[in-house]
Amino acid sequence: MGRYIVRRILISFPVLLGITVVTFTFANLAPGDPVTAMIDPMSGIEPGEVEKLKEALGINEPIPVRYFLWLKEVARGNLGYSYVTHRPVAAMIAERLPQTLQLMLTALSISIVLGVSLGIYAAFNQYSLLDNVFTFMVFIGISVPAFFFALLAIYMFSFRIPLFPTSGIKEPLSTLPPIIDRLHHLVLPAAVLGIEGVAGFLRYTRSSVLEVMRQDYVTTARAKGLRERAVRIGHVLRNALLPLVTIVGLSLPSLIGGALFIEVLFSWPGMARMAIEHTLGRDYPVIMGIGLVSATMVLLSNLFADIIYTVVDPRIRYE
Repeated sequence: MGRYIVRRILISFPVLLGITVVTFTFANLAPGDPVTAMIDPMSGIEPGEVEKLKEALGINEPIPVRYFLWLKEVARGNLGYSYVTHRPVAAMIAERLPQTLQLMLTALSISIVLGVSLGIYAAFNQYSLLDNVFTFMVFIGISVPAFFFALLAIYMFSFRIPLFPTSGIKEPLSTLPPIIDRLHHLVLPAAVLGIEGVAGFLRYTRSSVLEVMRQDYVTTARAKGLRERAVRIGHVLRNALLPLVTIVGLSLPSLIGGALFIEVLFSWPGMARMAIEHTLGRDYPVIMGIGLVSATMVLLSNLFADIIYTVVDPRIRYE
């Protein structure tokens, strides 16, 4: 196992390097640059002054030169400074990352608990009324974009029925304890972000349970006289839920993508919202820093899922 983990980590470095190359190239090929984004077009600034500003920021060099300069600083642990705020990128990400992780982990927990529970019930009651209702809900959850659910949730539960706030992570003058106030702001965006995940986990769980129920060892267990409860828990669920470990690890990229819309619509001060704000300003160091952290999170989550898979399934061994 130790050798496998080391090998996976070593393989992750070229993958991470390739992601940074693609991100850096596309970010710099986009129309505009940080200087033109910061300057008022009506200010009448001279072209020579613009070129001096570009030279001061180092963005007048060719893209490959700038990339290797950036990579050299990253190897030293320096993610650079923001062109807009002039603050260290690492410090900016450290401020926003906890909020994003809080939102994503809460949404993932909602997705797993509801999706797996409903999927198990639907599989054990195949073709029942609730099974058909759940199948219809899956199609809606997968087909309808997350931002539509977000707008609908804000309208229903913030305006029509004022149960939850529409934005932010806390109320300045709130008399509630800080934890309760944070949860009050977290419920609605996390629930909206988790809706699509509920549909996915429900579908995968139902299919996996139905597949295992058709296996010969399940039929043999019933023929030996085991109670149905023992068959379902000891033989069906124990084997059917194993693939979901991998699905959990692979769901992180979709959560990061969904967080882009959710954080903007709910004014949630997370890393995804910061990415959109600084992308509009062509703030290359921040864009690259967020891309690097996001890619690292995805690669680590996939590695963690593989490791957990060997723990829950003793038959799997990585040599």
